[in-house]
Amino acid sequence: MEKKYVLALDQGTTSSRAILFDRNGRIVNMSQKEFTQIYPAPGWVEHNPLEIWETQVNAAKEAIRGVDVSEIACIGITNQRETTILWDKNTGKPVYNAIVWQSRQSSDICDELKKLGLESYIKENTGLVIDAYFSGTKIKWILDNVEGVREKAEKGEILFGTVDTWLVWNLTGGKIHITDYSNASRTMIYNIKTLKWDEKLLDILNIPPEILPEVRQSSEIYGNTKAEIFGGQIPVSGIAGDQQAALFGQLCFQEGMAKNTYGTGCFLLMNTGEKPVQSKKGLLTTIAWGLNGKVEYALEGSIFVAGAAIQWLRDELKIIHDAADSEYFAKKVESTNGVYVVPAFTGLGAPYWDMYARGVIVGLTRGSNRNHIIRATLEAIAYQTRDVIEAMI
Repeated sequence: MEKKYVLALDQGTTSSRAILFDRNGRIVNMSQKEFTQIYPAPGWVEHNPLEIWETQVNAAKEAIRGVDVSEIACIGITNQRETTILWDKNTGKPVYNAIVWQSRQSSDICDELKKLGLESYIKENTGLVIDAYFSGTKIKWILDNVEGVREKAEKGEILFGTVDTWLVWNLTGGKIHITDYSNASRTMIYNIKTLKWDEKLLDILNIPPEILPEVRQSSEIYGNTKAEIFGGQIPVSGIAGDQQAALFGQLCFQEGMAKNTYGTGCFLLMNTGEKPVQSKKGLLTTIAWGLNGKVEYALEGSIFVAGAAIQWLRDELKIIHDAADSEYFAKKVESTNGVYVVPAFTGLGAPYWDMYARGVIVGLTRGSNRNHIIRATLEAIAYQTRDVIEAMI
């Protein structure tokens, strides 16, 4: 049977999406499903891993409805990065909610790492700063705080994965436990120079290496989906963290080429070629992708809250009914009238890296109204973007 289609799975922070493309890159069909955001405590953000899987597989089934599965050449996966899942290898059940990249619940562990003087070692070897954003301290938090998990992990009964790993494991019926270079580089326990899990950091965080996935290239055939899921086997042949996938998708293949993506957060990445480049202005060094036996690197400015600030206006403040309303109301005023919003709902990322910062609205007067607040929230996205652009140049 001729292969006519490629299925892309885009597992994001607030929704799971699947898009079916034809050989010319045209969209044939797509499906998107939102899922629950869980806030157990101030600054904590979690997801139900089973809901992530359910929404993603159902979106995929809807996207390929009416298509002969044998005509689908492969599946590619892109995913929210850093979000941490631990599950029982034998039952496939998560031992705790997924701790989302935005979540601050491992901040105390980060403070301990700083007290140990590990900032320069971590920056030099992982390319990252010490922050609750990354997976390493989230893994330790689950091992330390969920009863019985550490003991099971030391017996080899627990697996760790970022969302890509969780999806591949489920798609293949529990046969394949892998991640790719781009996702591994976001864990704060992966050495981006040696391209191996960092034994020193694993030891300090007391993370059993047996729980870690094998790190593979960003494009190769890893295995096939379980036939029962889609009514036939489909090769899984690509994995990249969402921001690195965006860098690739925008054709930033040469050194110095950059892209900025606006989603839940906002992420500016610049290709730096085959050598990691260290920033002195609060940017991260990360792996862009691994292809054809070679690894390329990028500089990244990570902003935690962009589109999420508009969702906040809609879902928490309830001053807009739809995200698109933000433009309508912002245009009703010529300026913010001196109102500024700092949407540090989960701390501040680049270039400040303040885990304990929280959101602020300032400049309110008797003449301030909801239009000013909405416009100030939109402008906050631009101000944050300017900060990371200035750090990059």
